[in-house]
Amino acid sequence: MRFPFDPSLRHHLFIAVGLFLWVFVFLFFTEPLDIKELYFDEKLLYLPVYSLVASLGYLLLLPLQSWLYIYNARVWKLSSELLMLFAFSLLGLVMVRLVYLFVVVPYEPNPYSLSYFIKSIYIPALLVVLPIVEAGRYGLGRYLEKREEEQKITIAGSGNYEGFRLAWNQLIMISSADNYVEVSYTEDNRVKKHLIRNTLSAVASDLPQLLRVHRSYLINPDHYKYINSENGKFKITMIHDLQCSVSKTYLPKVKDVLNFTTN
Repeated sequence: MRFPFDPSLRHHLFIAVGLFLWVFVFLFFTEPLDIKELYFDEKLLYLPVYSLVASLGYLLLLPLQSWLYIYNARVWKLSSELLMLFAFSLLGLVMVRLVYLFVVVPYEPNPYSLSYFIKSIYIPALLVVLPIVEAGRYGLGRYLEKREEEQKITIAGSGNYEGFRLAWNQLIMISSADNYVEVSYTEDNRVKKHLIRNTLSAVASDLPQLLRVHRSYLINPDHYKYINSENGKFKITMIHDLQCSVSKTYLPKVKDVLNFTTN
């Protein structure tokens, strides 16, 4: 099951900053962890430490997040999201406990036991912090999905036939297939194909950003890899090693757009 996700590390820095501010405000006004016994100046001194720990804990998990995203072929699953939240909670417990013992009450002979600390302090605090983290992560993912949806292109079907929407960077090439066109595209890092009832000329007219390389082929120039020739015939290789022919009619324009030379 997919989960809305933004892989941009820069955007997750904003969550870390927001987490820092939220933890500070939460601790300042709710006063757990014996904070009520601190003077105002001491609060300003010690509370940012807890805030920094929460923020740092989130940042330390970003490499794990990136690894999970790549491992799952750049698909973010609900299981990955739950794993991230569990790892954040566990790492947070370790870090917050250490701050409590060595910063807040370093000379206290009877600090809270670990079981009491978890049950009465950490879990209630976590129930306040986690929704903020998850709201930020979910919001970033949904915003990215909305932007991507707005940027999708539509390959129209003729007459009353439905078109096909996809992101520009998903589209590899389009070829003619009798009364249809066959769209080759990527999804979850795999090549897929989709038939639409239309002509290649109509698609070329609707999407001038595509490059006509043959009467039977349109390509997305962003996914061009290389071109080779054999016995005077040219072939273009695209990503995922998809190939298509280049006709002499379109060769001059293809050379110009793809910026290569031939003898």
